[in-house]
Amino acid sequence: MSAADSSNRIADERSPSGRAAPSARQPVEPAPAHWLRKRVGHFLRSLAKTLATLAIFAVAILAALVIWNSYITSPWTRDGRIRVQVASVAPQVSGQITQLRVGDNQYVHKGDVLYVIDPFDFQVALDQAKQQLAMKAADLEVKKVEADRRKKLSDLATTPEEQQQYAGAAAQAQAAFESAQSQVSQADINLQRTQVMSPVNGFVTNLLMRVGDYAHAGASNISVIDADSYWIDGYFEETKLAHVCVGDRAEALLMGYGQPILGRVDTVTRGISVSDAAPSTQGLPSVDPVYTWVRLAQRVPVRIVITDVPPGVPLVSGLTATVTIRDAEARQGQDGFERRWRALAERVGEVFSRPRPQPSCVPPIGKTSAVVSTLPTPVAPPTESATQLVPGLAPGLDTSPRK
Repeated sequence: MSAADSSNRIADERSPSGRAAPSARQPVEPAPAHWLRKRVGHFLRSLAKTLATLAIFAVAILAALVIWNSYITSPWTRDGRIRVQVASVAPQVSGQITQLRVGDNQYVHKGDVLYVIDPFDFQVALDQAKQQLAMKAADLEVKKVEADRRKKLSDLATTPEEQQQYAGAAAQAQAAFESAQSQVSQADINLQRTQVMSPVNGFVTNLLMRVGDYAHAGASNISVIDADSYWIDGYFEETKLAHVCVGDRAEALLMGYGQPILGRVDTVTRGISVSDAAPSTQGLPSVDPVYTWVRLAQRVPVRIVITDVPPGVPLVSGLTATVTIRDAEARQGQDGFERRWRALAERVGEVFSRPRPQPSCVPPIGKTSAVVSTLPTPVAPPTESATQLVPGLAPGLDTSPRK
């Protein structure tokens, strides 16, 4: 390229005013308003990201606290069982079973006859006891009259020694008569016991006996589930016992049903088995030397009285239930949201400090009273006196010979 062409090109690139024109590659400075909008938008985007991060962090913390409250500190357990009392019925007399009046899983009332033992031998024993009683009554009447007669005679007709002998014979006859009365009562009771009755209201379960079997006195041969004794045992970890109070409302949700069984906390078991307390040589405790850093919380049974059973939910002993204990605020009818918020606040505080015991939750030792239950026993009919059994046996024996 010549010098003239170069000078012409430089002249073309200059502006009409004589200044050099801006090159296309050189950046143009933005206007002030556009720059401000760009900086504000960038700040808002950064602030939104920060707030979103803080919100996610807060939600995570809240979720962690809720999960901690639900799984660690809240008084609930999946290890619950429905329990019931079972009456193991055993006959009090031995004999062959001649009648079976119930079937398996049949509902019976207290006092209903379950089965009957052959009463023939016991009826014969009762008749014999009554015959012996009549004999003893006649002997007593004769000896009483003889003793009374000797007592009224003068010293010329009898001696003090003879009077003592007749008085002693009358006393022995009285004792023999009372013994015969006891034998009659026992024979009558044994006859009544040939009809084995249900001691409770409930269901006959696992019935294996049949007519013709021999019933042995004292050996259980039939079981009746007490329908009035159902309760729930919730096995709570020891870390959750501080939140369990006697009288609190409880809910037990069975595995196969959607509606919970309602109840209230009745008692808390005061002792569980300790493996290291087993006696060893010379009766000394055998302590396991192994001690691990990770220790599993012991489970303590909490007895729950059933107050309401949803329709269609059967009570079957041994079923598994998820038991949840509601606190005192729930029993007093406070608002659900307020109760949950207060409980959550208390649980959060327990993350940093152990729960404080509540003196009114569990009654102190010696403040509980036992429930006394009784079973009616058969009563033998009253026996008659010797005079009533043998009236007019010896008329005139007590009359003086002089008359």
